[in-house]
Amino acid sequence: MKKALITLSALSTLAFSTFTLAEPEYAAIALQIDVEGTASEVWSQVGEDYCSISDWLGVDCTISEGDGEIGTVRVLAGGRITEIMVAKTPLSYGYTQPAIPGEFHNLYHGFMEARPIDANNTQLRYTVMLDVSNHADQAAKDEDLARRRATFERALGNMKAMVEGE
Repeated sequence: MKKALITLSALSTLAFSTFTLAEPEYAAIALQIDVEGTASEVWSQVGEDYCSISDWLGVDCTISEGDGEIGTVRVLAGGRITEIMVAKTPLSYGYTQPAIPGEFHNLYHGFMEARPIDANNTQLRYTVMLDVSNHADQAAKDEDLARRRATFERALGNMKAMVEGE
């Protein structure tokens, strides 16, 4: 029995030492845009419905589970992306994308908020956080982050145009 335990221990040590995982490298993209309108008016148009992402990001969205509260699951882009609401206030929500077995998990989280500036103006904030350690080099990391930044800058611009009637 002792010999079997020693062998099992040696095998597990060998197995773990042969696989080297990259050290996580977390990156955040924080964006904002000022919008004319009260925070509640702005939020009712762009964030109150968890699938309003269809309107401002141009991606199909269906709710597969839940009722718009924490734990609601939306499925985007024909089923390619799943996002689970993990936080919610009257003027914000946060979400995560779950791990997919056998694939790199980038710990993707997003947070969107309508923050009042004054009685008639609101700042929309969108933050994305993820691990970029799966990319081969700094150029690939920068390219991924630039692509995501451009996507969400466009989304914020679309939200502003929706609210302000442009």
